[in-house]
Amino acid sequence: QVQLVESGGGTVQAGGSLRLSCAASGRIFSRYNMGWFRQAAGKEREFVSAISWGGGRTSTADSVKGRFTISRDDAESTVYLQMNSLKPEDTAVYYCAIGRSAYSPLATMQHEYDYWGQGTQVTVSS
Repeated sequence: QVQLVESGGGTVQAGGSLRLSCAASGRIFSRYNMGWFRQAAGKEREFVSAISWGGGRTSTADSVKGRFTISRDDAESTVYLQMNSLKPEDTAVYYCAIGRSAYSPLATMQHEYDYWGQGTQVTVSS
């Protein structure tokens, strides 16, 4: 059974930083792409960042490029999202997800991920 558990969310002032973590179990973590998505109140869930199996490739949404960094620790089966220079518009529930198939090309579309965490709230105050 695949499980993803996010942590690290919270409330921070604009300009601050947070680091999200997502611990995975139930699959051989190192073989799968990992992604972060977010959903603001009243909006569709959107792509934030993804990292390939092996960690050699990443993709990041333009809205957070230069401020957010994704990384992974295969030994700990954990993916991270370092968020710096946070803005009020970054307020959302953040979800991690694991790729649908092992050894796939880097994916940014939601349908290419088949298991999701429960989400962690990030609130940025102005």
